[in-house]
Order: sequence, then C-alpha cells, then structure tokens
Amino acid sequence: MHYRRLGRSGLKVSEISLGSWVTFGSQIDEEVSIELIQAAYDAGVNFFDNADIYANGQAEVVMGKALKDVPREALVLSSKVFWPTMPGPNGRGLSRKHITESVNASLKRMNTEYLDLYFCHRFDPDTPIDEVVFTMDTLVRQGKILYWGTSEWRAWQVTAALATAEKYHLIAPSMEQPQYNMFHRRRVEMELAPLCKEYGLGLTTWSPLYYGILTGKYNDGIPEGSRAAMESMAWIRDRITPERVAIVRELSVLAEELHINTAQLAIAWLLRRKEVSSVNTGATNIQQLQSNLEAADAVDKLHDEVLERIEQILGNYPDED
Repeated sequence: MHYRRLGRSGLKVSEISLGSWVTFGSQIDEEVSIELIQAAYDAGVNFFDNADIYANGQAEVVMGKALKDVPREALVLSSKVFWPTMPGPNGRGLSRKHITESVNASLKRMNTEYLDLYFCHRFDPDTPIDEVVFTMDTLVRQGKILYWGTSEWRAWQVTAALATAEKYHLIAPSMEQPQYNMFHRRRVEMELAPLCKEYGLGLTTWSPLYYGILTGKYNDGIPEGSRAAMESMAWIRDRITPERVAIVRELSVLAEELHINTAQLAIAWLLRRKEVSSVNTGATNIQQLQSNLEAADAVDKLHDEVLERIEQILGNYPDED
C-alpha cells in the first residue's frame, strides 16, 4: 500500500480507502462487514470513510466494532454531516446545532474520542458560511475532529469557506470529497483541480466505478445479487444505458490487453492524478476488496498511449454533472 499526503497537510492516507456507503449495515451483514474492514487494514488501508446517514448510523456502529482492537493512532477515520438524521427542523443541515449534535452522535456510534476527517456532506444554502467555518474550527480546537472538509461542494462554495477562514484566522478546510470517475469528471478536472493546486486541498474521491457500471458486470445485463438488482437501488438501472455499456465493453478489451480487470483500470485511471489523495472504494466480499487494492499496481501501465486510447473510447460522451 502506498500513502499520500492529504493535500498539503501533514496527514498521510492510504491511496485506496474503504468506504461504507450502501454496503456496511445494509447490503451485507455485520460479520462480513467486519471481515472486510479487518482485511483492508491488514492489507495496509488506514483510511476508512463513513457518514452519519449511511444505513441510518448503523454503518458507523459496524465500523466501530470492526476497528475496536486496532490502535487508534494507526487509523484515519472519517464521517460526514448534513442529511437528516434527527427529528425536527434542526435535524439536518450545517447549523452549529446540527453539526455539534451530529459529531457527538457519530463519535458515540464509532466508539472513538475523535474523527480524523469530518466532511460537510453537502453545501447548506440555509446556513451562513461563517457559521459553518466557525463551528468546524471550534470542533478542531476541542479535539473532536482533526481536519475538516467538504463533499460535493462547487468550487465557488469551497472558495467562500477558504476566504472566511482566512478573514477570521480560522482553521480552513483541508479536503473535498467529490464523485470522480470516467463518466463523471468535469467538476474535478475543470473546477476542483485548479483549486487544489492553488490552496493545497486533497481530494478523497468516491464512486470510482460509477455505481459498479465500470466493473463491466452489467455488460450483459443485471446479475442477480448485484446492487442494480436490489429494489432499494433501482435508480442505478437508469444509469446502465446502451451508450455506457458500449464504452465499458471497449474499456474491458483494453484492460484485458493490460492484464488487469476493468475495475482496476478505472481505479488506476484516478490514481494517476496528483490531486487525488485517496480513492474511496467499496466492496461486498474479500475478492472484490483484493482486486480493488491491486489497482494501485496498474498505474504504471497507464502510459501516454494507453491514456490517449482511453480518451478515444470515452470520446465526447456527455459528463453527468
């Protein structure tokens, strides 16, 4: 496992991280989840990503159980705040009240005294940006979180947070967590990459396989037991279009020529970018986990000719933004 700095901070995170969205506490049972988390740690993963909304908080509980015997200093644990997790009009958003109550609840569920990374899971137009930045600054100074950042914020929104922190001499965001993959790239490459270069933010990207479509497993239909086969994830089916499947089939041919699988090609394609501190992956079994982790070894295969061929395959396909 290789480790990268989180932007210009001194924190080092595994270049491939393990996330809990959809899987832990919902799609797979607790025993399998714990086995995956422990296997990832044994393989060198130190960054484990979570959010208070995942499986209504159960994902955090499972992760806390899985890592209870691991030295805390060996881990980089994250969570997020924004979506409704509590009753009443203040049970969502980025108000000082909701952030404070949410971080305390996450700490309790994960059985830890602090979070290494804490993300504002979306931008909140109902809360002044200075309230958000002051609250995050307070949490850092209290020792409840070590670094804070944003997820799915536009560049101008992140810039506003950075400007507020500079104006009031507060602790600024260190990272942004955007969706980034071969079918969803414009925001990162056009908006966030220049911001990362100027301010030293790190990107911890999610959905590297575009909801599993970039694995190639939907090339010939929807397999039984896959996410798209679940009624709760039926929205994925709308994204499995003939155009995308055709592209993935071509990518699969290229991956086979490189002696890797399609998922590894997609993850390696992300890891080639310096702005990316960590690619957040998911897994439902040990084989998937091991395959994803091996993607880091494929980066060296992506020389200029291969990257040009990928661009030709992707062509002018409209970015989903």
